[in-house]
Amino acid sequence: MSAPIHNVKSSVAAISIIASATMAAAKFVVGILIGSLALISEALHSSVDLIATVLTWLVVQVSDRPADEEHQYGHGKLESISALGVIAMLYVLSGGILVASWSRLREGAPPPTISAIPFIVLLIDIAVNLWRSFALHRTARDTKSQALAADALHFASDVLGSVAVIVGLALAGLGYWWGDAAAAIAVAVVIALLGLRLARSTVETLLDRAPEGASEKARAAIRAVPGVVGVERLRVRMVGPTHFVDAVVQVPRTYPIDRVDDIKRKAQEAVGAALGDADLTFTTVPVARSNESVRERIMVIARNSGLAVHHVTVHDLGGKLIVGIDLEVDGKMTLTAAHNIAHDLERSIRDDFGEDLEVDTHIEPLQPELPLGTDAAPDRVETIKTALSRFAADSAIQDIHNVRVRNTDAGEIVNFHCRAAPSMSVIKVHENVDEIERALRRAFPTVKRVISHAEPPHA
Repeated sequence: MSAPIHNVKSSVAAISIIASATMAAAKFVVGILIGSLALISEALHSSVDLIATVLTWLVVQVSDRPADEEHQYGHGKLESISALGVIAMLYVLSGGILVASWSRLREGAPPPTISAIPFIVLLIDIAVNLWRSFALHRTARDTKSQALAADALHFASDVLGSVAVIVGLALAGLGYWWGDAAAAIAVAVVIALLGLRLARSTVETLLDRAPEGASEKARAAIRAVPGVVGVERLRVRMVGPTHFVDAVVQVPRTYPIDRVDDIKRKAQEAVGAALGDADLTFTTVPVARSNESVRERIMVIARNSGLAVHHVTVHDLGGKLIVGIDLEVDGKMTLTAAHNIAHDLERSIRDDFGEDLEVDTHIEPLQPELPLGTDAAPDRVETIKTALSRFAADSAIQDIHNVRVRNTDAGEIVNFHCRAAPSMSVIKVHENVDEIERALRRAFPTVKRVISHAEPPHA
């Protein structure tokens, strides 16, 4: 919970304490002076509200604390527990008022002394409670605080109770001796009905009932994130003002880990925008998409086996698939061990595609992670550049430039840039460059690898 929200909740609760104490005292004194059970009942109701408001102020000091090792979902449910305590006090008060009212009606107690003072006090009380109820309700809605919502409900009931007391006193002033006791009964009924409404929402929160519409909003927000295939399962519960969302989400199995992590981040942002304060637990399930290519399926099989493969070629010969794979293994590994790895990979591919599959694996040594190297001498670079330009003269490749030669333990590595016609296809460019690379390795056996970069003339 952020500091500004916490300060707002504490300030509103503190103001309510002062208002509750003042109005409860005024109604109780006037009720005693004129002998009005309805006004005394309303004063007692306000006193319970005062206790509730003090409790609310104390609770929000704790409930807004961040999660810790013992309370890993935060302390928000303290507000629900405090609301239950207030509800219990309200029902005790409601029962007491009903008993006292029934006793007066049965015994025929004398009506209260009527004057303008109780009406003035009650009108002021109505104005104060309307303001407090509106302020608390708005703050409770903005901060999703059940404790403040309980306070707002109490003050709304005070307004209805005050209106009932005014009607009762007016009836007593007109000569209906039972008007005051009837007004007290009305106050008790209002307390009970509003308490029932608050009890329902509080108990639902304590029982982890999903907030109305929250699951639909969270599911729609997650499904809208690019890369999400589907949502298998989603659960939402409230702890204080925070929505805790648990989601099991389908993502393409061909996606790398960093892209899946990006999906998680965007899902958290989307759920937060949809629900406000939200904490998302995001579990991914890799699934195969219907448009997954043969090459992608083979790469997934290799990756799941922890193998490094490249240059995967796939051909369809009249319904029969011909697959070629370059498999990289530790160069110091024995041929028997490497062959067993290749055999297991081919077995896994046939298990996925069926036995009617021709697959061959080319085994080659895994390139070292950080091979040491040094720049070749300038005259060596110039010799290599001259040779490359000579080989390119018989092809569609032009302008050999940016030639770099590095010496490594495995041999020389040559990098160069070149240019080709913008309209030339990638296949044609690759064929021409590949021929130049092969010619260079034939002419210079010490060259281990050639890396070229082709670009259009304007690049």
